Amino acid sequence: MHPAGLAAAGTPRQRKWPSKRRVPVSQPGMADPHQLFDDTSSAQSRGYGAQRAPGGLGYPTASASPQAAFLGDPVSNMAMAYGSSLAAQGKELVDKNIDRFIPVTKLKYYFAVDTMYVGKKLGLLFFPYLHQDWEVQYQQDTPVAPRFDVNAPDLYIPAMAFITYVLVAGLALGTQDSPSPHPVLDDTEPILPRPLLTSCPAPTHPLHPGSSRKVLAERFSPDLLGLQASSALAWLTLEVLAILLSLYLVTVNTDLTTIDLVAFLGYKYVGMIGGVLMGLLFGKIGYYLVLGWCCVSIFVFMIRTLRLKILAEAAAEGIPVRGARNQLRMYLTMAVAAAQPLLMYWLTFHLVR
Repeated sequence: MHPAGLAAAGTPRQRKWPSKRRVPVSQPGMADPHQLFDDTSSAQSRGYGAQRAPGGLGYPTASASPQAAFLGDPVSNMAMAYGSSLAAQGKELVDKNIDRFIPVTKLKYYFAVDTMYVGKKLGLLFFPYLHQDWEVQYQQDTPVAPRFDVNAPDLYIPAMAFITYVLVAGLALGTQDSPSPHPVLDDTEPILPRPLLTSCPAPTHPLHPGSSRKVLAERFSPDLLGLQASSALAWLTLEVLAILLSLYLVTVNTDLTTIDLVAFLGYKYVGMIGGVLMGLLFGKIGYYLVLGWCCVSIFVFMIRTLRLKILAEAAAEGIPVRGARNQLRMYLTMAVAAAQPLLMYWLTFHLVR
């Protein structure tokens, strides 16, 4: 017999034992053990608060998160619904109180502008002599939005002009020079050393009263911006209150509201900005020329605008043109229009030196 056969018959065959490495067995509902991330595309994982599939490698995952358990509780759902209803009621109450003191819905009308309207309105403010039709358009007893009618008042241009005026005023004050208790020396003139053996007088000290060097200091400070804004706002408030009191004393029945007055009176800041900018670029001559043109323009604009608001009601009531009450309304219109150039000069003359 062959030796190999004897060896096979005489010695027991060596048994090959399996490896001790555990291979995870996939169970029903268990993810692929070789998968790195959970499959969130299944219908089970789409629902909010649904349990996640068990993790890989045969290890069970933790139970649902506390947030999901809380949301799944009927009591918590009831609490959330009750809280949402309380928030909605509070929002409605706040909106009612805000509308009582600040007409938000009316303010939206005055800011309904576009680029085309702003360009036409600015041209109307600088050149009111070329405009013919000053009537405000109405649609079903309601004035149309400003972007559809250049004659309608708006608050966008006055608000932007007011902010720009404050910034330009700060720029103008920052470029002015004036004496200061803490002077800044002008370095354009060098300091010459004193000669030792000459009879020439020594140059005086720059801080000495006899010095020929300039002592400069800028007038700008952050507090001046607030001062300019508060001053302009105070004058605007006084204007509105004075006009409302005059309309009450003259007993004028007009559709001119307080917001309309603020809009019309705020248009003068556009001319003030132009005057100050021209003063910074070309000096006092440019300031007086541009400001004078803007003053005449705003005077004409206010006359033609307020005349339709104040005198139109008198014509509708059948009041004679030469009547006493109508004369008072004409004087009031002229006074409001004449006050605009005066305030334009008063609020800007100190900004140009």
